[in-house]
Amino acid sequence: MIILHTSFGDITVKLHEDKAPATCANFLQYCKDGFYDNTLFHRVIDGFMVQGGGMTSGLEEKTGRATIKNEANNGLSNKVGTLAMARTMEPHSASSQFFINVNDNKFLDFKSESLDGWGYCVFAEVVEGMDVVNKIKGVATGNYGYVHQDVPVEEVFITGTTITE
Repeated sequence: MIILHTSFGDITVKLHEDKAPATCANFLQYCKDGFYDNTLFHRVIDGFMVQGGGMTSGLEEKTGRATIKNEANNGLSNKVGTLAMARTMEPHSASSQFFINVNDNKFLDFKSESLDGWGYCVFAEVVEGMDVVNKIKGVATGNYGYVHQDVPVEEVFITGTTITE
């Protein structure tokens, strides 16, 4: 299990290493490296998800490691409280950024290996601290610069991580 320490409280997540081994190993390594320390939940959409894991204060993007293979075809669904990897339009482009679903987002699940059917790989779930996630999803958001939308007006930090198992 991994504890995400945030400026709003702790979120404990359980990895599904049996269903998404490469994705879990990737996330775990980022935690071991301290990569997520002092990063932001930089995109928050109430009724959808909260995204973090790649930006520091002022929306400075951190350089992550190489991208990983999309393991979305693992039988797990993007339901409330699950963590999935964020990516670009390219199916195998996930690196460090992840999101926590705050709604059942089954439209993000794997459908096929076509470009638009790959979906988003669920690799973990919140086992404690969903109240913290719910506080985060309710923050006021706005635009930041010309590119970023749904950015918390007051920065919400992941201050660090603790690996408990």
